[in-house]
Amino acid sequence: MIRIRQVKIPISNDNNDHLKKKISHILKTKESDIKSFTIIKKSIDARDKNNILYVYEFDVDTDLENKILSNNNSSDIFLSPKEEYVFPESGNEKLDNKIVIVGSGPSGLFCSYLLTELGYKPIIIEQGEKVEDRVKTVNKFFETNKLNELSNVQFGEGGAGTFSDGKLNTLIKDKMFRGKKVFEIFVENGAPEEIMYLQKPHIGTDILREVIINMRNKIINRGGEFLYNTKLTNLVIEDNKIIGIEINNKERIDCSVLVLAIGHSARDTFYMLNNNHLEMKSKPFAIGLRIEHPSDMINKSQYGDNYKLLPPASYKLTYQTSTGRGVYSFCMCPGGFVVNASSEKNRLVVNGMSNYKRDERNSNSAIVVTVDSKDFGNELFSGIEFQRRLEEKAYDLGKGFIPVQLYKDFKNNKVSEELGEIIPNTKGKYTLSNLNDLFNKEIVDSIKEGIDNFGRKIKGFDREDAVLLGIESRTSSPVIIKRNEEFQSNILGVYPCGEGAGYAGGITTAAIDGIKVAEEIIKKYKID
Repeated sequence: MIRIRQVKIPISNDNNDHLKKKISHILKTKESDIKSFTIIKKSIDARDKNNILYVYEFDVDTDLENKILSNNNSSDIFLSPKEEYVFPESGNEKLDNKIVIVGSGPSGLFCSYLLTELGYKPIIIEQGEKVEDRVKTVNKFFETNKLNELSNVQFGEGGAGTFSDGKLNTLIKDKMFRGKKVFEIFVENGAPEEIMYLQKPHIGTDILREVIINMRNKIINRGGEFLYNTKLTNLVIEDNKIIGIEINNKERIDCSVLVLAIGHSARDTFYMLNNNHLEMKSKPFAIGLRIEHPSDMINKSQYGDNYKLLPPASYKLTYQTSTGRGVYSFCMCPGGFVVNASSEKNRLVVNGMSNYKRDERNSNSAIVVTVDSKDFGNELFSGIEFQRRLEEKAYDLGKGFIPVQLYKDFKNNKVSEELGEIIPNTKGKYTLSNLNDLFNKEIVDSIKEGIDNFGRKIKGFDREDAVLLGIESRTSSPVIIKRNEEFQSNILGVYPCGEGAGYAGGITTAAIDGIKVAEEIIKKYKID
């Protein structure tokens, strides 16, 4: 196979016949000499909006490899490298009891999936419901505002990512091809094959739910076991080693290995772990507001008049304020919804969500400001309590509903009395409010300064009737659960994992971290 990079194709010519013709031209060979080709990467170059290009990377199957390579001196043409994930060899230590994985979000699911692929038989406990029941519960919450604190947008099978855009892009280096393994598993279980090569892959909340069900069924068929509506309530420790857990405040499960894939909103679990002397430390995170714009406005700004020929546009914006605060867009959802993502009564938080087609009327993202111990204090759980106070304010501002404000009114510090052209596209009811009351002046001024700057990068971003919604406070975990080079905590046999433990930020990085933890378990223990 020959790898060929930097193949540029006008968006109007994006079809297999033209691709094959372009490949043969670059390789200086006949089209008939190309047996097949596989897309390795595909991105959009929109720097010149009058000449937007797709940029491809291919693997080409041909019998003329040596001749083609000798006739081409380009650094973009070379023999295809081997890019495969390799399982580690299993260890020699016997498992006295079960492997228990707490949480069925991306890190827990992928840890389980990898273990069962080799013959281990973990028990996965999840305080929320299986995804089919969870979707019904969440939809009922959107309609009635009656919250189930154990199963909601944050908790339940699939984790918080189940009600998101399903973005899979990541910036981490992947020399072991764990990310490729993650995508292969997704595709095996029903995700679109394009995620294997798109620069900014996504699944969408609608398809992701089906993928999760398929992954669950494979884990069960291989010997794994799921226990839903099952909450971790205590640890059983002997000689500084995990020997069991308590669930639902009454039952015990003996275990030799405990994977903590608990998610970034598992606040009461963090407190319980601290009571058991599991070592943790506080970490910075970010807080802010969601902002909605018309999808067509964002698409046209990013792509120009040809935007309808292209997939819905995303953006990533950063800015440093005059006071040194970092402001940035987070979890951008093209053609999506803003959802009431609350998980505690009398507290309110929002998030973004898109279906696979991303065809809703508004696009949204969070505009967030970095915060650290100078903002919330130096105690271990100061960040959690800071989040809680803000979420209580948001709940009170909206009288239980999502508080909403026009950008012009946010700048003028007045309650919005009516909407403009942009109608909020939310899951969960909303009410007009004054979001200035959520934050201190420095945070408010930072958000305003950031949005005004972003208006110079994307035309209309700072328009007066842009809709702001609050509060975005769960951008990442407010704590890190410490672990050593073997991924174990100070309590032996306990493996902190994923976003909640502070080692990931998004679906793909959480899934990769789940795979890393699975590898450490495999290297240490014999198969069940």
